[in-house]
Amino acid sequence: MAERFKTPVELLEEWARVQGDQIYLRQPRQRQLHDYSWSQVHQMAHRLAGALHKLGFERGDKIAILSKNCAEWFITDLALMVGGFISIPIYPTANVDTIGYVLEHSGAKGIFLGKLDDGPEQEPAIPAGTLRLGMGYEGITTQYQWHQLLEMAEPVETRYPDADEVMTIIYTSGSTGNPKGAVMTFGAFSWAADRLTQHLGGTPKDRVISYLPLAHITERAYIFGSSIAGGCTVYFVESLDTFVEDVQVANPDFFLSVPRLWTLFQKNIIAKVGESKLNLLLNIPVVNVLIARKIRKQLGLNNARILGCGSAPVSPSLLNWYRRLGMNITEAWGMTENGAYATLNYPFRADKIGTVGAPGVDCEVKLGDDHELLFKSPGLFREYYRQPEASAEAFDQQGFFRTGDLAEIDDDGYVTITGRVKDNFKTAKGKFVAPVPLERKLAQESRIELLCVIGSGQPYPVALVQLSEAARSESRTEVEIALRSLSRQVSGTMESHSTLGGILIVDEPWTVENDVLTPTLKIKRHVLEKRYGPLIGHMRDDMVVWEDQLAKAAKAS
Repeated sequence: MAERFKTPVELLEEWARVQGDQIYLRQPRQRQLHDYSWSQVHQMAHRLAGALHKLGFERGDKIAILSKNCAEWFITDLALMVGGFISIPIYPTANVDTIGYVLEHSGAKGIFLGKLDDGPEQEPAIPAGTLRLGMGYEGITTQYQWHQLLEMAEPVETRYPDADEVMTIIYTSGSTGNPKGAVMTFGAFSWAADRLTQHLGGTPKDRVISYLPLAHITERAYIFGSSIAGGCTVYFVESLDTFVEDVQVANPDFFLSVPRLWTLFQKNIIAKVGESKLNLLLNIPVVNVLIARKIRKQLGLNNARILGCGSAPVSPSLLNWYRRLGMNITEAWGMTENGAYATLNYPFRADKIGTVGAPGVDCEVKLGDDHELLFKSPGLFREYYRQPEASAEAFDQQGFFRTGDLAEIDDDGYVTITGRVKDNFKTAKGKFVAPVPLERKLAQESRIELLCVIGSGQPYPVALVQLSEAARSESRTEVEIALRSLSRQVSGTMESHSTLGGILIVDEPWTVENDVLTPTLKIKRHVLEKRYGPLIGHMRDDMVVWEDQLAKAAKAS
């Protein structure tokens, strides 16, 4: 008989009984912490579920959540589970088209609206017939506000969901087109949350901070999931301006971030101290320990026993840089489709930096055709909502999920991601180029903040580069010399068909708003290919070109 794992509904019941007076959620508002105990969260979730039933929602109805992370997000999520509804999380930065698509595709009958930066711009995406429910924040006009909902009905009685009931439909971040809705059952999510918490050794004494989008599986599993499975305290961030201060207040035991933010922290540290001075201090015995401790304290991470990084490839040089500060960052790999618990380098092994770790408990990996990574665990999603063909294609005959990632597995079972099946492109030479190995080598250069290698149908692959802030203050000549040398060096390590035509330095920063980055800060390669592909055909012999030079050349011709 298969082992059964407690669902978040059962765990909420249990923690309210065992440590009801203990603080569960800590929400900063106007620089004051507003606390919610386990008993209060239990009561509010059950009252909210009662209100939804009174408003005419029925078990199995789909209800969306559009909000930045906050205590009310957790409470709403739990209320939907308690009431038997299916949650549809939407990224708080999503544009009108994406919000409209997800609401229409999922068939959501209601939407909870919370903390938003662009509420008025997003409001037109919500269909007239969708009931709007407020979470206590200003932004989008709602029919019912948070305090009204909490006073509308008696708390519902607790009913424990079955393992095969659908808990949520999580829409992928859409790096290659419209997002797909991964259907996640209570059994799959509960397994992932339990295994993850056991693997990381989570306890009720732990403190975590929630700031990465809860609409993404990583935050939902690693932070919400581990908090409900492990009974720990969760802090939130009030705003981007207060981020560092909020992390310092939280003083987390476990801190999860993405490569872009770890890079930003690094740049801020170097800007404050100076690179040469920092290197000098870190090479002096005793002093290096004091300096490293001071930096960790300023980041609010002096007591963090686990530091995590995921959601996109990270440079090994960045992880090794943090090791000098006594910060061992665990790289992990997971997907929406496998509940985010898949492979991780924990317990941390320095000799495995560059890998995404080994499979977690009850997780299986193997290589399929052309080195595609295949994955299997009890945490796999059921199907893609309303996409039977895509669902059927997603699994092999043994039930392994076709991840779409290219990988290598070493003798110890540690996995290295080498690219995406769909990212590989064919140049004019008729041979396929894998861009990720090129990007990994180029990413070692500190002048580069973001990069993407494109070149479908072109004579050579070309690296599109967004410069770091420090590099933007250098002269163009200095930057060109450094990047041309880098391009030659990297090309020298590649087969002839994968050598670079050169580097194109782009003008406009890549953001979520201009549709180059997904809400989880992954680069949309197809968007850049479409935008820059027609401009790079002349690039060869490790040229370094600035985008404004291309614009001038186009005008002249």
